[in-house]
Amino acid sequence: MTLTELKYVVAVARERHFGRAAEACFVSQPTLSVAIKKLEEELEVKIFERSASEVSVTPLGEEIVRQAQVVLEQAAAIKEIAKRGKDPLAGPLRLGLIYTIAPYLLPDLVKQVIERARQMPLILQENFTAKLLEQLRLGEIDAAILAEPFPDTNLAVAPLYDEPFVAVVPRDHPLAKRDSITAEELKRETMLLLGNGHCFRDHVLQVCPEFARFSDTAEGIQKSFEGSSLETIKHMVAAGMGVTLVPRLSVPKGALDPAQRDVVAASAPGDAAYVRYIPFAGEPPTRRVVLAWRRSFTRYEAIAALRNAIYACELPGCKRLT
Repeated sequence: MTLTELKYVVAVARERHFGRAAEACFVSQPTLSVAIKKLEEELEVKIFERSASEVSVTPLGEEIVRQAQVVLEQAAAIKEIAKRGKDPLAGPLRLGLIYTIAPYLLPDLVKQVIERARQMPLILQENFTAKLLEQLRLGEIDAAILAEPFPDTNLAVAPLYDEPFVAVVPRDHPLAKRDSITAEELKRETMLLLGNGHCFRDHVLQVCPEFARFSDTAEGIQKSFEGSSLETIKHMVAAGMGVTLVPRLSVPKGALDPAQRDVVAASAPGDAAYVRYIPFAGEPPTRRVVLAWRRSFTRYEAIAALRNAIYACELPGCKRLT
């Protein structure tokens, strides 16, 4: 057997389709199919069940796929060990981020990485937490910036910062002139939520759990609406459809200062002028942002350089966890 054959096996198991797996591996479908058939004949086992509509992995094939992934990781580790001898930071780092972190952290993070480790360009991907965890497990990305909690997948995890939540209301809302707000006051409002799959949706429902019973019912149309991104939800707030919560890094500079927020809003582009950001009174609700990577990942210096670059970012209002 060869590493190429194992790579094909992992790709088919991931895609559940020979054509898409071949495209992902940059080979023709016949080339991939012949290689997998050859491996099955060599091992005298059936790795995949094939039908006209789908491809499934056999129970024994599941074990083979898992071991193939380990072998591929170890082979990649050998190359990384050799590369580290020349420059520990040489080569791209594949980094995943959840949707509610990437747009607000990346502008500063990319700048910090360029200044500190130019030889380590970031290959970036945004996705849901569940998908990023799967990609980490399969070795498709090297590290991910996530928000806790998430399922225990035996990953190495380093805390980065605690990020507070901020309320967003229409500019003509009765709460718009307040210097602070409480979770109790939000119970009477129409809450705008991210759709299922976004972990920030769960974070908001922890702060305002009463909206959980509305979000998946017909009655919920009157109490909660869903958006595909935080920026889309902000537009919905501007349109007067309700209020929402956002992470602190998504708040424009100066928008939380009572003395400046009207000036900031007046100069904001588009409908951003029609919302107001209000902090929570007392101890605000927060989310913990962490960096996760496979324990078998050998580029320790790259992880350390990435963490240092994140700590060098401004992170206004957040508590760094070094």
